[in-house]
Amino acid sequence: MGIAEKADASVTDAPAKSGPNTVDPAEVARFSAMAAEWWDPAGKFRPLHRFNPVRLTYIKTKVANHYDRDPKAMRPFEGLRFLDIGCGGGLLSEPMCRLGANMVSADASEQNIATASIHAAEQGLAIDYRATTAEALMAAGERFDVILNMEVIEHVADRDGFLQCCATMLKPGGIMFIATLNRTLKAMGLAIIGAEYILRWLPRGTHDWSKFITPDEMKAGIAACGLTLEETTGVSYNFLMDSWSLSKDTDVNYMMLTSKPAND
Repeated sequence: MGIAEKADASVTDAPAKSGPNTVDPAEVARFSAMAAEWWDPAGKFRPLHRFNPVRLTYIKTKVANHYDRDPKAMRPFEGLRFLDIGCGGGLLSEPMCRLGANMVSADASEQNIATASIHAAEQGLAIDYRATTAEALMAAGERFDVILNMEVIEHVADRDGFLQCCATMLKPGGIMFIATLNRTLKAMGLAIIGAEYILRWLPRGTHDWSKFITPDEMKAGIAACGLTLEETTGVSYNFLMDSWSLSKDTDVNYMMLTSKPAND
């Protein structure tokens, strides 16, 4: 996710018996090593804690619009089944659960799942946390109304296979959010050189610029999976205000809202 790297990127743990193998063991190990720090707002995940309000508001607004729910209601997502794929410590899963979503939250890292499960229990939240893979969930026939595919696809071993797994798990008429990094020099400067080497917000090696994805590449992958791109929005960081906001600038971070045809 660039400067605010989610480190939810451990999507898969072990390959399914058939189909794609999206796991990247090095990525799983990298993020597992930081698992204990997920809920420390002043720790390694501070940028993510600063970023979270923007994506939460975006997700809440778009889900409410799509499913004709009242965004001002206490639990507008009641009855909707969500998948948070590459959930990390649960920074997205917990607020979605509080909004009424039936949460399945998956991550390859058992350490991440342990941290997330303990924290959710302490908050009295019922979240179905699983140390599993996207392909294993697909093979088990899991289906979801909403999939949160946030800051994870740039860390998988098989991008197209991972997208296909997620698209298959999306119910007809369902929606999927995708957030990732653009492969630009600006992204290299801010998300890697700036965030990892100068500001040291993230451990060095968190990002691999070659695995960043341009919006055009993402659009092609979405279309190949039979999904429709509803909109693209950039997400920008203001250094002076230490805050994130939606923007027209997709040069570094961007989010896409996709949908599956209702007659699929």
